[in-house]
Amino acid sequence: MDCLQSTLRKRIAVIVPKYGLVGGAEGFVAELTSRLVRTTPYDIEVFANKWLKDEKIHYHKIPFLSFPRFLITISFAYIAERKIKRLSSQAPFELVHAHDRVFHADLFTMHSVPHRFWVKEVRKKRRMSLFDIATAWVERKLVKSGTCRFAAVSELTKEKFLQEYPNVPSDAISVIHPGIDPQAYAGLDRAAARSEIRNLHGIGENDFVLLFVSMNFDIKGLDFVFNGLSKIHSLMPERQWTLLIAGKDNLVKYDRLAQSLGIRDRIIFAGIINRDTLKQYYLSSDAFIMPSRFDTFGLTVLEAMAAGLPAIVSRNVGARDVIEQGVNGFIVKNPALPSEIADAILSVMDDDARTRMGEAARKTAEHYTWDSTAQKTAQLYEAIIAAHETPEK
Repeated sequence: MDCLQSTLRKRIAVIVPKYGLVGGAEGFVAELTSRLVRTTPYDIEVFANKWLKDEKIHYHKIPFLSFPRFLITISFAYIAERKIKRLSSQAPFELVHAHDRVFHADLFTMHSVPHRFWVKEVRKKRRMSLFDIATAWVERKLVKSGTCRFAAVSELTKEKFLQEYPNVPSDAISVIHPGIDPQAYAGLDRAAARSEIRNLHGIGENDFVLLFVSMNFDIKGLDFVFNGLSKIHSLMPERQWTLLIAGKDNLVKYDRLAQSLGIRDRIIFAGIINRDTLKQYYLSSDAFIMPSRFDTFGLTVLEAMAAGLPAIVSRNVGARDVIEQGVNGFIVKNPALPSEIADAILSVMDDDARTRMGEAARKTAEHYTWDSTAQKTAQLYEAIIAAHETPEK
């Protein structure tokens, strides 16, 4: 970054509807932007509807029409573009970085897959609503503008994007993974966390604890986990294990499913856990599982690995990029097959294998920091800005 800091500060516009208020894309943007503004020669201005304030960043309020619903994406994109154009007339922005669908940007970070793919292939909706049609239309306008570079949060995201937009050159898409704070678990006592959380939920000290974290049980594949554990229970009824579920969704549905599979007494629904307490849950567990039907990345995978947990994911999870099969976790090819889920879980139930894989997982996670994410993004910024400054032949 030293060479960057020696240059004049550059004005960057960052567009996102919500900045830093919740997890997912909003949290990604806040973590990334906060580091960029502190470690690079950029003056960053955020264009958002709501935000969690950072004193180093200037914010612009972008209203939007919430009714009728199909105007949400269109109105936000339109108003944000008008405001940026007006402010650019006073002093130009070197680069516009969008983290949501807008009409024009120099860089678009894809936190999700193309909207049409999401609706048809992930949500399995037969017909697109007006909201879906409008959102996909704005997305196409951005992609087909021909002036935008793209950053994908995983190779899976890039793959699905190119399937939807095959005319976009592959080298116009950079993969920049999200990061974690490598010091998140510094000063925390694993033994104390293990004792506290297990005592809270009545879990035996020697029980194998598999952790699942989600606010959307369907998409994250909780039914796949149940089916795999049911198979293990039928093969090894004497084996002591507990599935610890942090988060909340349709509890009645999944309670009934667990009952029907004969494993309800092995399942604990812990409810919504705040982020600080969630660290204790990671430390109290033995392995992590997220066999999602689709997930562009899945930051909880990296968080679990940083806590020293081997991670089990499906091939439809973008975080498969950080999993080395049998070394720090497992990638399940077909999570709908209970035997595949069961085999992966049984592998991490082995004490020696789990210890070895957990240490490998922790070392892997150390390479995926927010500082690294910010550095790669700054390098992409510089490449885009340099391309703007190079006259066309």
